[in-house]
Amino acid sequence: MPVITGKHRLPGQFWVLWTATLVNRAGGFVIVFLTIYLTTQRGFSASAAGLVVGLYGVGGAIGVTAGGYLADHWGRRPAALLALGSSSVFMLVLGLVRGPVAITVAAMLLGMAAEAARPALAAMIADIVPSGERMRAFSTYYWAINLGFAISAIVAGFAANAGYFALFAGDAATTAAAALLIAWRIRETRPSVEHAREHEGSSSQTGRGGGIRTILRDRVFLGFVACNLLIALVMLQHLSMLPLAMISDGLSTRTYGLVIALNGILIVAGQMGVSRVLANRRPALVMPVSAVVIGVGFGLTAFAHTPIAYAGTVLVWTAGEMLNAPSNAALVAGLSPVAMRGRYQGAFGLSWQVASFLAPTLGGAVRESDHGGNTALWLSCLGATLVAAAWSLLSAPARERRVAALATAAEENALVKI
Repeated sequence: MPVITGKHRLPGQFWVLWTATLVNRAGGFVIVFLTIYLTTQRGFSASAAGLVVGLYGVGGAIGVTAGGYLADHWGRRPAALLALGSSSVFMLVLGLVRGPVAITVAAMLLGMAAEAARPALAAMIADIVPSGERMRAFSTYYWAINLGFAISAIVAGFAANAGYFALFAGDAATTAAAALLIAWRIRETRPSVEHAREHEGSSSQTGRGGGIRTILRDRVFLGFVACNLLIALVMLQHLSMLPLAMISDGLSTRTYGLVIALNGILIVAGQMGVSRVLANRRPALVMPVSAVVIGVGFGLTAFAHTPIAYAGTVLVWTAGEMLNAPSNAALVAGLSPVAMRGRYQGAFGLSWQVASFLAPTLGGAVRESDHGGNTALWLSCLGATLVAAAWSLLSAPARERRVAALATAAEENALVKI
């Protein structure tokens, strides 16, 4: 395993993963334009297109769970290569099929394959990067994800002019390129079976059952996932309820697009600076701070009625997102037993998939209730994040003890092997 000898160095294999992710996300055209493609090119109604996107999420929920299992039992590298390779194939299939049923099935399979890569890649970073550098590493990795998304959003518009199949072909090509780069430059990072078993046996928190039973008995980790679910339910309102709120204020969909673009611009411009600020911070304490900032941003939306005001709220909650993403990733890595890093990453990713279903449903219910409306929705978002922040703050000591115990067990096992 690479060792960081200097304060500002990250392992070479991390930068290979960083580059592969940037290449993959820079070609992520299909998700950006999927709803438009289905409604304008394939004759789907808005509700039918929404169903297809929803089933993509169902596939994603299956994918992160299966991907985490394979990453632990089969290996990070083969799990990632299988997911990326399958994703490339299903991308082409989705661009070629024509019938509604075939399109729906292809979208679900694509979601399964695309999301299955996430636990394996995150587990690789946890394997490669020492615990003290993970906050900075995941912040840098998060920057690559958003930079790639920004590039894809710009390039996709030009690629669509050449025909929508060009979007699918380009996305498939960049996904395959990411897989080839990992196959060429990344060696397997999963600890040996003997090392993993020794590590599990040395930590009283991991239990003996393994698999889902171990996760379900891990109250510290489940509490962390529940807090993230609350925050995710709020964060995802920017995709479902925010455009409706802006339209109800007489603003156009184009204005919404310009306002929400500030989210990606700010992340691309500022995430590297945030990573330096977070380098020596404690992830368990950064999470409650980030939750408050996110909540304030969405809460202020209750009083926004102009494009400038909405843009201001986006800037606030984006700042919270920039704090939240790397601290969460570092905490997941720290709370995961060595032998179960893939499955723990999958369980954490599942919280986002669940939120993707619940967020528009709950948001719509609050907004359309008798005493609801936009004001009630956004103030409810503030309330949810304050609950998550308080819960995270009270849980921080237990989370830090767990991270320290697992890190110590890993170091002891490494010394024994030497």
